[in-house]
Amino acid sequence: MYDILKLQQKIVPEMIELLQKRYNILRTIYYNQPIGRRILADELGVGERIVRTEINFLKEQGLIKINTPGMSITSEGEDIISRLKDFIHELKGLSEIEKIIKDKLGIKDIVIVPGDIDEDKTILNELGKAAANHFKGLIKNGYTVAITGGSTIKEVIDNIPKVSNLKDVLVVPARGGIGRNVETQANNLAASLAKKIGSSYKLLHVPDNLSDNALNTILNEKDIKEIVDNIHHADVLLYGIGRACKMAKRRGLSEEKIDELSQLGAVGEAFGYYFNNKGKVIYSTPVIGIGNEDVKKIKNSVAVAAGKSKAEAIVAIEIHNSNSILITDEGAAREIINILNKKE
Repeated sequence: MYDILKLQQKIVPEMIELLQKRYNILRTIYYNQPIGRRILADELGVGERIVRTEINFLKEQGLIKINTPGMSITSEGEDIISRLKDFIHELKGLSEIEKIIKDKLGIKDIVIVPGDIDEDKTILNELGKAAANHFKGLIKNGYTVAITGGSTIKEVIDNIPKVSNLKDVLVVPARGGIGRNVETQANNLAASLAKKIGSSYKLLHVPDNLSDNALNTILNEKDIKEIVDNIHHADVLLYGIGRACKMAKRRGLSEEKIDELSQLGAVGEAFGYYFNNKGKVIYSTPVIGIGNEDVKKIKNSVAVAAGKSKAEAIVAIEIHNSNSILITDEGAAREIINILNKKE
């Protein structure tokens, strides 16, 4: 298929461009329906006249319908979107990019969804579906599953279908929660996941950023010891990746410490650990829960992060992480290739 696509791109490139344009229009309508023509044009970054022409065509083909609230996708349109996903993936050469990144980073596997979440927020849903599909396939009877918090991980949990055939599975937060948004904290997401897969769960009612003295005191509590032990022996891990300075602010670090991290070359963060562009930990916040060494021992881990702006952070955290499956988007993937080529 890839060879045929290459030939088509050389002989009739306008056909390929038109296909991608109409696919993007359908997908944008699907994730924003019902949506008006003007808003659609703004979302796509094109003129209303172009959108009007394409809308008329898609309507004639029975792929969209137009009502008073706006445009929406028909069942046939949904089928087209679903069937075109793999084709667009090959069309953009993402399979080849997956092989290159997998080998150069030294990770177990990688899945790339088309688009860049920095430019198109609807990509988050595609990312969540792809990650959910891989993540649920790793969970087996008797497993302990650990998950971190964050809006990206919430999207993954939201896309996991209900499962009823799993037995003796335990879901735990990978570490304490941060921020004011309870919906995206690890405790809440762990409970949501447990409900979906019919498993039990335990919560870690501990702030994520504690002093060393407070940390040592809490770790002596029997209930805390038990759940921390569960976390350290997790069979499957689902986690997000953040940019160092942004996460430092979210975790409440002082401006002096943030400046220090910047001077030390911190580019990525995961689990409260800050990494430089060589993949070395240069600072960590006091931890109750999973640690960097624990991550390397877990046989099944899924990292979910996307957007060109996160590429450097992804490389810093994922390089040589041989047990990791990376779920990302095209924007991050292409920038990862650039970063790795520069390193060489």
